[in-house]
Parts: sequence; structure tokens; C-alpha cells
Amino acid sequence: MARKFLYVIVALVVLVIAALLIYRVWGMQLIRMAMVPRESFTALQPLPEDAYIDARMWIARPDIQKDNPALWTPAGVTTPNAPQKAAIFFIHPTSYITTFGDAHWNALLDDKDADATARRFVMSQASAFNAAGTVWAPRYRQANYGAFLTDKPEGDQALAAAYRDVAQAFAAFVKANPTGPLILAGHSQGSRHLLQLLRDQVAGKPVADRIAAVYAVGWPVSVEADLPALGLPACARQDQAHCIVSWQSYAEPADPSAVVESFERKTGYTGKPRKGTHMLCTNPITGAFNGAAPASANSGTLDAREEGKSPTLLTGIVPARCDTSGVLMIGQPVDMGPFTLPGNNYHVYDYSLFWGNVRQDAQKRLAAFLKK
Repeated sequence: MARKFLYVIVALVVLVIAALLIYRVWGMQLIRMAMVPRESFTALQPLPEDAYIDARMWIARPDIQKDNPALWTPAGVTTPNAPQKAAIFFIHPTSYITTFGDAHWNALLDDKDADATARRFVMSQASAFNAAGTVWAPRYRQANYGAFLTDKPEGDQALAAAYRDVAQAFAAFVKANPTGPLILAGHSQGSRHLLQLLRDQVAGKPVADRIAAVYAVGWPVSVEADLPALGLPACARQDQAHCIVSWQSYAEPADPSAVVESFERKTGYTGKPRKGTHMLCTNPITGAFNGAAPASANSGTLDAREEGKSPTLLTGIVPARCDTSGVLMIGQPVDMGPFTLPGNNYHVYDYSLFWGNVRQDAQKRLAAFLKK
């Protein structure tokens, strides 16, 4: 009996080793085969001009009180009453993730699974800003996750279609908030659209003067090849307003090569190559450009590991250090749940790791903006 058990163990070990070897050799090919849509790209019909007047086109906005995930706070955290608050435009990350080619290049607005995941992202990410103001988070026909895994033109076409929805939502947001300070934020695909929005709809326009801060988190930004076209500098310190913050989180030992290689292959928003330039890294604990901070200075990491229970806020768990590669190191791996990516990439948790610090950061930058 013991011998048979050992045979089973040996067989399982061999299968695991074989699987690892297959993944190492053909891993990215297999992922692309599974996740890149097989259909041809079909251009999306434009939304009606007044589409974003309808509250149903938003996951969060001020007149949505029931089931508004952006209003959530962890136990023990309250939202202060402030004499003047900002209006926050938040673009959620990719929540449309499908496999084996049974997917479209862009999500349908009535996709229940994608919408449910987007709402969870708004709760865990955009909620960090609700102490600084009212959060507006639009639904949009986001690009499929597979759009980021292909060099085919369909990937760029899907992202361009998603951006058009975001730009339309932003125009409605600005019209609904004609005065007062604005905070713009996003994550991953949302930050990609946010950066294009800054270049196309904000830089050099009157609305630019109203921007208290921009949080382009989870997407690489070149200091030399992107920022000059976006109209705002990198945030150098936490009491600075009218600037951009960005970071991408990795535990050590980290392998950010996929992000770095993709970053260096592409042209920046200035039209200049990003290769050889510096990737913007803001330390979310200190709010400064580059630098390091100990875990003891982290004012709150969201712990959402217990399924079915509301996330709790844990202090002093995760440090932060901007690496010379331009990514943010968080020290040894920390158990945040099942969604850590290869290379110790904590992309999914960019906001959750520093939720408390982001909350403080937004309030401080707004206060600095209002003093101007």
C-alpha cells in the first residue's frame, strides 16, 4: 500500500514538472491561445450622445446611494465632512476576462460577470477616494483582457473603442461638474485610457487648471516620453497638487521584465521612444517620487482573503521601495489572495496594498490644491 502511495506521489511530481516545463517553453503561446478572442473585430456602434446622462451607465456617481460600491469603507473608517470636496472620475480596470475564444473583443454593457467584477474593483480601489469627494465611475465597453496579449490590430482597435466610451463619459462628468477641483484616477486598462484622456481632453484646455491630482496606477508612464504631453508633472512630494502619481507593485524577488520590455517597445505620448527613459514610480506611502518607506508607515492594507466577508484594514504590513527599474517593491511576498501574477507581480492589488495611504494622499493633495 505504501509503495502504491509513493508511486502516486512520484507520478504527480512528474506531471507537475512536465507542466512547468511546458509552461516555460510554450506558456505565453498557451495563454494567448486561451485568452485572445478568435473572432474578427467588429466596430462598435457609438453610444447615444446623451448616454451618460442615464445613471444606469455609471457604477458610481453622487445620486446613486443604494448599492454604490464607491461609498464603501472598511470597519472603523469614516468619511469626514469637508467644506469643499473634489469630484473624482475613476476608470475601473479590466474585468472582462474570458477564455478559449468564446469572447468578444469588447465587453457588452449587460455582461453580468464583467459588471460584478468591475463593481468589486470600484469597491476596493475607488473607495479610497471617497474622503476627498464624490466618485463617478462609468461603465464602458472595455477591451477584453486578450487585447493586451496580442500584436494583432484587433487589440488596438478594441482599446480605441473602449476609450471612445471613456471620453464620452468624461465629457458628461465635466458637464455635470462645471466648477471645483477634480481628481482623475484609474487602474490598469483604466489608467491607460486615463493617460490618453489627459493628452487628448485635458492638456492645454481650461479643465486642466482644475485637476488637483491624477492617479495613473498600474500602467507604466515615462517621465521623459509621456509626461511632457500630459500637461502635468510627476508628484515630487505628498503636499504637492496638480501632478501625477503612478506605481506598479512587485514582491521580491521580482521579475518585471514583461512590463519593462513592453514599456520600452512602445512610443510615448510625446511621439518619442520610451526605450532608455525612466518609468515613473511614486512611493504610495510617502507620496514622493522614488524613495523607500518601512511597513510601519503603511496606514492600511485591505485584507479580502476571507470569502463572503467584507475586507478589513490592516496597518503596518507592507513596505514600499521604488526600484531602479521603475517598479515598486513591496518586500517579501505577502498573502493577498489568489491573484498574484507570475514574477511576483501584485498588479491586481496595487490599490489594496496601500488603500489607507491612498486615502490620506488624496486628501492632502486636495488640501494643497485648495490653498493655491
